[in-house]
Amino acid sequence: MTDPDPDPPFEPSREQRRLIPDVSGNHINGLGESRARQPSPIYWHHPSTIAHGPLQTWMIEKSSREQPSLRDLVNKYGGRGAKHPAPVAPTPLEDTPDNWTARIKQFSLRNEADHVGIVRFDPIWTFEGYEVDATWIIVLGIAMDQPRLARVWPDDISVVEVMSNYNKGVRAAKALADFIRGQGHEATAHGGPIAGPMNIIPAALACGLGELGKHGSIINRAYGSSFRLAVVATHLPLVPDRPDVFGADDFCLNCNVCYQACPPRAIGHDKQTVRGEIKWYIDFDKCNPYFNETYGCGICIAVCPWSRPGVSPRLAERTSRRRDRQRKD
Repeated sequence: MTDPDPDPPFEPSREQRRLIPDVSGNHINGLGESRARQPSPIYWHHPSTIAHGPLQTWMIEKSSREQPSLRDLVNKYGGRGAKHPAPVAPTPLEDTPDNWTARIKQFSLRNEADHVGIVRFDPIWTFEGYEVDATWIIVLGIAMDQPRLARVWPDDISVVEVMSNYNKGVRAAKALADFIRGQGHEATAHGGPIAGPMNIIPAALACGLGELGKHGSIINRAYGSSFRLAVVATHLPLVPDRPDVFGADDFCLNCNVCYQACPPRAIGHDKQTVRGEIKWYIDFDKCNPYFNETYGCGICIAVCPWSRPGVSPRLAERTSRRRDRQRKD
């Protein structure tokens, strides 16, 4: 296996280095831990509550100062929907889990979501110190424009593409939560980039939105890595979806595109143990400084072969056939 081009490794600016805490982000994430546990808040939570909070604040202030077009993105590109949730109707409507599930998915796909998955809530997904009151998690996938995503820093079109779709995801989640509340059932919505009370990726994997890729993001059989997530938590009776395993993980074992394209060399060759699970893992201490200097990177998901327009469905069909053959053998 070849290493990336032997260019000098990325070094964060002196200004940023002064703010890097003594504690490793990999330690906070549980790298090397053999026992399962809840994730610890590490980034995009309130800066006063996390060790890397000063870095997070510095990154946001730096981007606003140097790139005025990136200011106040949460209120641009359609915004993020109503500021306050709709009231819960006083009389809950009753229906079967199958019917509710069909109605939820139909509503979501008609209101800005591109993919919908449902999974029973697992408390281990909750960030330490937070609470989630839910039986079910509805995960919404929001497709992105890969050519725009590929226009990374210093072009910054990718930042706009990411934020506009985060906004879209929040709008979709809020619309769905308000729909459920209008039926007399509690529901809460959340979307990025600001971190909420739970880690969304495990829920998305569990309900069929794809497989975890070597770059640490989900690969979807329709959209590749070019999509964002939002969620709705509820007690509304629903029917769960199954994980969708179609061979993306096997593909990543032999693909080094993202590994070779990563400027800070944060992507590893092999899976690692993180909070008791063996999985692909991105070195936080290498990725985060580069992310901060460029106000979001996205190179790894932009170059991912699965993200090229029109490629993912064909690639998924091919990897699925290969998996089926290997199982028969």
